[in-house]
Amino acid sequence: MNTPRRLRQNELGLIQRFANCQLGMTPREFEAKWDVTRAQMAALCNCSVANVKRWFEQGENFSPPTKYHMRYLALADIFLESFDEIPEQLQQRICPS
Repeated sequence: MNTPRRLRQNELGLIQRFANCQLGMTPREFEAKWDVTRAQMAALCNCSVANVKRWFEQGENFSPPTKYHMRYLALADIFLESFDEIPEQLQQRICPS
């Protein structure tokens, strides 16, 4: 069994930065920018289509997206915008074929 590598100061800083990151995009912002279906948005957020539909409802049926879902949408937005600029080796680590 391998011993985990000890974190260096810069890596500890990155962890702190990521933990405090307020990265997020609302479903309405994502939908306004990208021509996606509710099923595709559900797949990106790892949730049900019914859950996504509730984000767009009004009144009693409305259910807000969580910070988790909004972070996934923001990350998907970054990937969609910049994926071709990411080196192939890093693309494979992020999204293995």
